[in-house]
Amino acid sequence: MAMALPRGRTTYKKKDGILTLTDDRSALIWTPMPATGPPTVSLALENIMNLQQTPDGAPKVILRVIEKPKPSAGEGAAPSQFLFQFTSPSDARTEANAVRDLLSQLLAAARENDPSVPKPVGAAQNGVDGADGAGASAAMSFASTVNAKAAPPKWFDDNLLKADTELQQSLISKDEDLAQTYRDAFALKPDSIPEASFNARFWSTRVGLLRAHAIELNQKKGAYNVLSTIKPRTEDGQFKLSLSSEQISMILQQHPLVRRIYNENVPKLSESEFWSRFFLSKLSKKLRGERVTENDNADAVFDRYLSADNTFGFSTKITAAQKVPHIIDLEANEENQGGFKSGNRKDVEMRPRGNIPIIKTLNSLSEKIMANVAPSDLDPAAADGLVDDTRTFDELTLRDLRGDAEASRIMLNVKEQNKFFSNHDAQSEEAKVYEKQIPSEVLFEVHADLETLDDDGSGGMDLRRGIGVDDDSDSEPDTKKPSHVGARGARKQAQNQILDGMRKKRSETHGIFSLGADEDASPMSIPPEIAQRCVLTNATTTEFLKQFWAAFLSGGAARTQELAYYAESLRRSAERIDALAAEAEAVRKQAMQKRMDEIKEHYQRTRKKLRWLPPGGGKDSVLALFEATLTGINSALELYVSALGEARGKK
Repeated sequence: MAMALPRGRTTYKKKDGILTLTDDRSALIWTPMPATGPPTVSLALENIMNLQQTPDGAPKVILRVIEKPKPSAGEGAAPSQFLFQFTSPSDARTEANAVRDLLSQLLAAARENDPSVPKPVGAAQNGVDGADGAGASAAMSFASTVNAKAAPPKWFDDNLLKADTELQQSLISKDEDLAQTYRDAFALKPDSIPEASFNARFWSTRVGLLRAHAIELNQKKGAYNVLSTIKPRTEDGQFKLSLSSEQISMILQQHPLVRRIYNENVPKLSESEFWSRFFLSKLSKKLRGERVTENDNADAVFDRYLSADNTFGFSTKITAAQKVPHIIDLEANEENQGGFKSGNRKDVEMRPRGNIPIIKTLNSLSEKIMANVAPSDLDPAAADGLVDDTRTFDELTLRDLRGDAEASRIMLNVKEQNKFFSNHDAQSEEAKVYEKQIPSEVLFEVHADLETLDDDGSGGMDLRRGIGVDDDSDSEPDTKKPSHVGARGARKQAQNQILDGMRKKRSETHGIFSLGADEDASPMSIPPEIAQRCVLTNATTTEFLKQFWAAFLSGGAARTQELAYYAESLRRSAERIDALAAEAEAVRKQAMQKRMDEIKEHYQRTRKKLRWLPPGGGKDSVLALFEATLTGINSALELYVSALGEARGKK
């Protein structure tokens, strides 16, 4: 006689109904009350990705069913979610568990032969025969299978990352610069582009940030040697021990011997008495790897287990009766040496001693901790045609010592690059002066200067006297004299020009992060608050440039409207830069006026003039800071206007 299908009274979208399965157990259906008509929700088992249920202590009993995206939804569509709240007045939890357990069994059976689903570790060793295999929980098998399949797409599937709004909101709340860029770009969004489309385009260029944030959120603290972190103490003659439930669970998991003693003596001993006596016993010191002496406290309960095995009920690939590759089999190496061993005697620290089991203890504990980690080595029984030692040697190869692999790149050849990165219209004053000079006359003057150079007495030329350097001169720097190459004023001017160039280059390259405490905390003397807005404006403009070129180079006619939007956004970006430059110039003029008032006040009070240094950071500084960005904007707009004119001409 077939088992009756479980049924549960639930609400779906604030409507009462009955949740159950079809008679052939191929679909999950929900029928609105009074449950006499056709079902309004039907989910085929083959389309169900995952099941989630609220914990036992939760006030509401809710079952969440996640369905795969339909093929007609297109690439990148988010999975559908169905929430069913069980509302039975008698026992809603029992009905929910019955439906969930049956679904888990059916889904586990359906995925058992699916080659695309990763199998849990140890499935090949356990098999399906025997009492252990038959008694395995179907719900746990389903959870392992679903988790093994669902976790990788969460981190490595670009479409799932771009569809995860919670992850995106978490990243925006953490990164203030990214949040400001998002707000600025969203404020300039035209009404014709919906919010969902805008978010898809915005996050399509930031999948790497989403992936890194998702991995960061899913990182968890691994197992550790918990006994070494617990330090009992004595205060005012009283024994103090701080022990959490998590630490107790880890102790029982890492030390099967303690779990065995716990099962045999509790509740004969109370919880507090058991752990207090354990941490004062010799067994605790032995499990820590410490020296056990005769003066240690004796305990009738724990001393009986000093020689007991701490691997009871614990089995791994290494401790199990499997073939260990000879290259890492230390016991086989000992056997191959035979019964006669010669050479120097081992150091005292390397000799095995019964009362200091530190090496064996740490090795055993490390093995138990690593047993719960997913294996990264290959299966020794894998049918790949390799000998065990060859396979093991390949795994142990120090790949860090190998040279870097040659990068496979696509070479991008740009012709006439100077058209994109140089400004031919802007010519310096020095270049204009040199352009008017005649090369033959310049060479004649150079040769004449070389013939008039003084001799230094050793067959060479005295360059210092040749250019007019006179270190013994007492003339003031402000004395009006004809300027020449070696004049003090010329040398000072050359020094200032070199230092100004170095400061400008450093500010443009490193900005405020390389400046000292006594310098302006902003690049090119721009006020800090305006400099910060310049950084955000540049980030937003760069984003629009990325989107513009992505749409322009696609060549698709469907993106014409989108391209026009990005072109208009670039024009607005140029206007924002001009507005920042005007605001910086206004601040500069205010600083100039304030400094002039201070100089006048000082002169009226002391009749002494102060040196006037005009402040920087005005319009010219902002435009110089955005020179490359403005060049990119102008190039993009010129190319867009040209392409738009050609398209209209063809029509």
